[in-house]
Amino acid sequence: MNKRVLLFAGLLAALLLTIIAATAIGTASVPPAVTLQIVLAKLGWPGGPEGLAEIPRSTVSIIWNLRLPRVILGALVGASLALAGVTYQGMLRNPLADPFTIGVSSGAAAGATFALFFRQVYQLNFPHMIPLFAFIGALMAMFFVYNLAKIGGQVPVVTLLLAGVVISSFLSAVISLLMVLAGENMQGIFFWLSGGLMMRSWPQLWFVGPYLAVGSVILYAYARDLNILLLGEEAALHLGVQVDSTKKILLVTASLVTAAAVAVSGMIGFVGLIIPHAVRIVTGPDHRVLLPASALVGAVFLIWADVVARTVMAPQEIPVGIITAFVGAPFFIYLLRKKKTEIRL
Repeated sequence: MNKRVLLFAGLLAALLLTIIAATAIGTASVPPAVTLQIVLAKLGWPGGPEGLAEIPRSTVSIIWNLRLPRVILGALVGASLALAGVTYQGMLRNPLADPFTIGVSSGAAAGATFALFFRQVYQLNFPHMIPLFAFIGALMAMFFVYNLAKIGGQVPVVTLLLAGVVISSFLSAVISLLMVLAGENMQGIFFWLSGGLMMRSWPQLWFVGPYLAVGSVILYAYARDLNILLLGEEAALHLGVQVDSTKKILLVTASLVTAAAVAVSGMIGFVGLIIPHAVRIVTGPDHRVLLPASALVGAVFLIWADVVARTVMAPQEIPVGIITAFVGAPFFIYLLRKKKTEIRL
C-alpha cells in the first residue's frame, strides 16, 4: 500500500481516537465506550435515541453539549494554525515564521478586540463580525510586518522577528487601550487573549469551520507553487509561477484561517511553528503531503494541549495558550540557536 495512504489513514485514525478519548476525559470521567455510544446515537447511528435510554441525561448533556464541541473546535483551531504556519514558512522561506511570531495572531486579536469593543460598548453587531474584524487585523499586521522586514527582495530571519515584535507590541498597546476604554464591558478579555477553548459550544464551530474548509482547498491548490517557491523567487518565475499574485493569495488565505482561529480561541502561540517542523521530519518538504499532514497533527496536538489545560489544575482551568507556550518557547529557542550563524545584528 502507498506510504502516503498509510500515513493519512494513521493520522485520521489518531484524530478520531483523540476526539473520543479527549471527550471522555474531564472532572466527571465517562468511559470512552459510553462516549462513543452517545456520539453515534446523536449522529443518527442505528439504534438512535434508544441507545441513550440507559445513560443519564446529565452525562449525555456533558458529552454532547459541553465537551464534544470544545474538542472539535480545538481540532479546527489546531489545524488552522498549523496550515497557516506551513504556508508562512514556505512562502517566506523562513523556518521561524508562524502566525504568532510574526504578529499575525496579534493583528487578528486586535481586530477581534475592536469587534468586541463595538459590540459591547455601542451594541453594533452583525453575523461573523468578530471573524471579519480579526481577518482585517491579521491582514494588516502581515502587510506591515512583511514590508518592514523585507530587505532587497528577501525577508531575513532577524528583521522578520524584529518586525513581528514591533507590530505585536504596538497592537498589544492598542488592545490594552480598548480594554481600558471599555471598562467592565470587556470582562474576560484577559483570559480570552491568553488563548482558550472554555465555554465554547456548537455555534462557535461556524466561526472557524467554513473558513478552514475554504482555506484548506485554496492552500492545497497552491501546494506545487509553494514547493517551487522554496527554490527562490527568481527560479520560481523561470518555472512559470506568478510569484507576486501567488504570494498575495497565500498571504490572504493564511491570514484568513489564522483570523478565524483567533476569533474563537484567542491567541494560541507556537502551534504553527512546532507542528510543521515535526511533520516535515517525517514527510519531507513536499507541501502536497506537508499541508494536510500538518493540519491533522495540529488538530491532535491542540486537542491534547487543551485536555492538559482543563485537567492539570482541575476544577480550575488554565488557558491552553499557556500550555502551547511551555512547549513552543523552548522549541523556538532551539530553532533560533540553530539559525544563529545566519543572523547578523
